[in-house]
Amino acid sequence: MEENIEIEERGRKVTIDLKKANNFGFVVMGVVTVVLAVPFFMIWGLAVHSIGFIHNPWLLLYYFIGMLAGIVLHELIHGITWACYAKSGWRSISFGVIWKMLTPYCHCSEPMGVRAYMLGSMMPCIILGILPAIAAMCTGDFLLLVWGISFIGAAAGDIWITWLLTKENPKSMVLDHPSEAGFYIID
Repeated sequence: MEENIEIEERGRKVTIDLKKANNFGFVVMGVVTVVLAVPFFMIWGLAVHSIGFIHNPWLLLYYFIGMLAGIVLHELIHGITWACYAKSGWRSISFGVIWKMLTPYCHCSEPMGVRAYMLGSMMPCIILGILPAIAAMCTGDFLLLVWGISFIGAAAGDIWITWLLTKENPKSMVLDHPSEAGFYIID
């Protein structure tokens, strides 16, 4: 995983390439699928609760609609978390889509501490990915497992950004980059 680093007037700019982040997402989904599916099927076998979606195309449609809603929720969770740490709250949060990559985003225009930014970056992965995957392990709900795996994979860029921030001084401030996947470090 490589990042681009430049020094600008706002601070040290650290960004990741969205194409590489999307490819990283497929790798993350592959690894997470193996790590979660193997124990899931060892526990529940093939007689899982929601495997019936194969025989009911409406369930697939509902699942697809749910995934689209989950994408919106993913960005909203970023915004809610970051708004809790931004001095101006919601006034500093904006949403949009990078159309050439079909990538929705949430942007915070105020700097915040490294830990707060990391929390805001990882919260969608935790709420939409990790917690549903744990619930699926407990209930045997196959669609919930697929949901969790999908949203852990969808958070691959966030995981990468968080990993980059683990290398930074925790006392630094982070300013979200307004148009690229990344941030500025303000020492």
